Amino acid sequence: MLLVLLLVPLAGGLACAFLSGRRADVLAAATMVATAVLTLASAPWGGKVAASLQVWSPLPGVALGLRLDGLGALLALVVSLVGLCIVVYSADYFSLQNREHAEEEGKGRYYFFFLVFVTAMLGMAMAPDFFQVFLFWELTTVCSWALISHYGSSEAIRSGLKAMAVTQFASLFFIGGLLLLYAQTGSFGFADVSRLSPGARAAFAMLLLVAAWGKAAQVPFFTWLPSAMVAPTPASAFLHAAAMVKAGIFLAARCLVSTGAFTGWVSAAITVAALVTLYVGLAGYFFADDLKRLLAFSTIANLALMLVGIGLGAMGSADGLEGGLLHLWSHSFTKTLLFLCVGAIAWSTGVRAISQLRGLARTMPLTAAGFLLGALAISGLPPFGVFWSKLLILRAALAVGGPWGWATAALVVVESALSLAWFLWVTHLVLFGQASERARAGRDPSPAMQTVLAALMGLALLAPYLGMPLIHWVAGGVA
Repeated sequence: MLLVLLLVPLAGGLACAFLSGRRADVLAAATMVATAVLTLASAPWGGKVAASLQVWSPLPGVALGLRLDGLGALLALVVSLVGLCIVVYSADYFSLQNREHAEEEGKGRYYFFFLVFVTAMLGMAMAPDFFQVFLFWELTTVCSWALISHYGSSEAIRSGLKAMAVTQFASLFFIGGLLLLYAQTGSFGFADVSRLSPGARAAFAMLLLVAAWGKAAQVPFFTWLPSAMVAPTPASAFLHAAAMVKAGIFLAARCLVSTGAFTGWVSAAITVAALVTLYVGLAGYFFADDLKRLLAFSTIANLALMLVGIGLGAMGSADGLEGGLLHLWSHSFTKTLLFLCVGAIAWSTGVRAISQLRGLARTMPLTAAGFLLGALAISGLPPFGVFWSKLLILRAALAVGGPWGWATAALVVVESALSLAWFLWVTHLVLFGQASERARAGRDPSPAMQTVLAALMGLALLAPYLGMPLIHWVAGGVA
């Protein structure tokens, strides 16, 4: 079943490349429905790891195969469910009614790279060793470049190349880690990291950590992500919520739960770098007039918070790991909701500038409700999943104790308070008051797009209750 799960989106993408218009919409949606169903059926809900037979490979020490454990299932479910929502939304987003980008051409190309992107992320989730993780990791870079550059403007092409250059530079460190592991153990297996000497293990961990920082847009690699906002908004949602940046978090989590390599000073490096990035992302809020750019900096900060949890998990706190993974899960649905609400606003009004939008609640009530709910959820208010993930991370920091733990907790609390205040301010500006000229022309998007927004509102509310069983198994060793 795992091989079928991997091949379905790939086959769908290849077929979509030769289609256009509604035929491409229907095939892409059917492909994602099948992918989501297969993912739900394959997930180890009972705590039993699913695996397929490994096949021969000409490289000694490498046997290609597929394996889906709790951590992989968490990522696969995010990719499949978010991907399904985005494909359904994209069908009407790419239309002549779109006042920001009125075009229907290029759907086949868009769906091809999108579904290959889904394939790459599922391949990463089901990879049984670091070699296969790297193969699919590289494929995500190509797909992200294509989606960021989709509109073909000079700015889009520059931004796509920038994303590729920055993340590929970081990937050189991944290659270095693979060479180190293979040279000393003759294998790329997760368990074989334990055979490295303590110094080599720390070097391996840092090399893969740098690669994760590049993909997850952490300091000093973060600048590619705000630039990538020239992509179509559904593609931006997938990049931020389920794909490119989450690949970096997944790699860091895989290193922790499957190798135990993040120990000692490496765990401190993870946490310190994440806290620095947390405030760099926060600082970007105050200079962003574009709603998508604001969400980009929010993504940078929230990815950093996931790494804070992973860093605390590396220090021995199961709450830290659970908090980081719950934040990955909850953020996925919440950030998709926010991006698609912004996409609906631009689709209807033609602008994304905060300075030009007022009173949208009067003309776009459903979209406004979705944006308000998303803003409250991403800011960490109860009962949303981000509240519970932050609570677990804070509990982990206090459990670590000492000046280190207390300082981490204080920094997370301050950032959360400032983030909440800024999102409430922006929400008040954009949604309430007398409608601006642009807002008066707005209307809620098509029924299909509205259905997706409503579904994501429900997922944003239910996320912690749906994801915690898998997250508990990961923290308990089902990885």
